[in-house]
Amino acid sequence: MKKFSIKLLLQRCWRWSFSFSLIVLIVACSPAGDTIISSGALNSRYTEEQPALSGNGRYLAYVSNRAGSRNILLYDLQLQQLVPLPRLNRRETIVENPSISYTGRYIVYITGNRGIPVLALYDRFTRTSQILNQWYQGLVRNPNISPDGRFIVFEGSRRGQWDIEVLDRGTNVELDLPDSPLPGTSP
Repeated sequence: MKKFSIKLLLQRCWRWSFSFSLIVLIVACSPAGDTIISSGALNSRYTEEQPALSGNGRYLAYVSNRAGSRNILLYDLQLQQLVPLPRLNRRETIVENPSISYTGRYIVYITGNRGIPVLALYDRFTRTSQILNQWYQGLVRNPNISPDGRFIVFEGSRRGQWDIEVLDRGTNVELDLPDSPLPGTSP
């Protein structure tokens, strides 16, 4: 009878240790639950790539794989903290190749629309994104925005090969000039 009790006790201990080990494994392998902005650090344990520096040298835009999805982050080198970009990053989309204007008002980037890369522009002042190449017949990649935010260059495949395209946003666009800081930021 004593053998049976020890065997039963060992089985129970094994079940509890197995259950506990499984819980520890699940917790250890799950995402940390940290939000993108909470860490505030430039680098993290996730992949950080495709950096772009603003013309005034204050802001750094880059792609990060924090929080389990690819997002564009904006880091203020002067304050050494991440800057919120409301309504830019969405969990179900992939973003690539950010380029940033002089004071960081405009960020141009590539995102996906039903699997097709599209050229998009984010305005930090209005907190909105807009698709810029809905008229373009071909694929796009590697965008770059002029320091004032008026011109955008990118590679396009309209003719069946990669060519350089220039998009003029027009004379009515609000330019990102050195003396025009964003509201709520110090120069």
